[in-house]
Amino acid sequence: MADRRPVALVTGAARRLGAAIARRLHADGYDLALHYRSSQAELGALVAELESARPGSTLVLQAELGEFDRLPEMIAATVGRFGRLDALVNNASAYFATPLGKATPAQWDMLFASNARAPFFLAQAAAPHLKATRGAIVNMTDIYAERPRPGHALYCMAKAALAMATKALALELAPDVRVNAVAPGAILWGDDETDEARKQRMLARTPLARTGTPEEIAGTVAWLLRDAGYVTGQVIAVDGGRLISG
Repeated sequence: MADRRPVALVTGAARRLGAAIARRLHADGYDLALHYRSSQAELGALVAELESARPGSTLVLQAELGEFDRLPEMIAATVGRFGRLDALVNNASAYFATPLGKATPAQWDMLFASNARAPFFLAQAAAPHLKATRGAIVNMTDIYAERPRPGHALYCMAKAALAMATKALALELAPDVRVNAVAPGAILWGDDETDEARKQRMLARTPLARTGTPEEIAGTVAWLLRDAGYVTGQVIAVDGGRLISG
């Protein structure tokens, strides 16, 4: 296995940050298992792009992450195809408002399934394979895990659970597997972000005075996976300084 390329599994890889992470890791020499839930057309275009650059370098995995049995299946399929696993990037995320007084148990289950439960159990299933390669895990959290956004309590709680899972897994899997997280700030506006005044207020509280780019997030993920050999259990805010600005 030593002469094989490193292998990464990226969840939610079809679009937005997941696609940027996939492109960066592929350019860095990884073969990729790319998970999607429903964005089949977007993932198909991404796979065609990556395969044109390096044939045979991708595996497509479709799964609803709320279905527990699919999680170990994804790990098994990845190792079955490529013979190893060096990196797990838990990027997939559900995100929507849950105003207090209207939040439901179904919304709780949906937000915690993708943002907390699936990353933990994917990590559990991946752990023996990552130990064999001395690999790494990167979880995508959010600065809202530390500073909650009004109207989004359940999402913020789920991301906070993922931040703690990052630290707990880092302790459990040491010294063989490093586990870290990236907490983006304003990178890509959400589909529900239509209030231009709110966007400008947010940028006014960001010391670097701009949105970040998906490539900046992908670069941080790549660094944590390959180069940050003495970093584990950390949540790296890539937010232009917004958390320190009050």
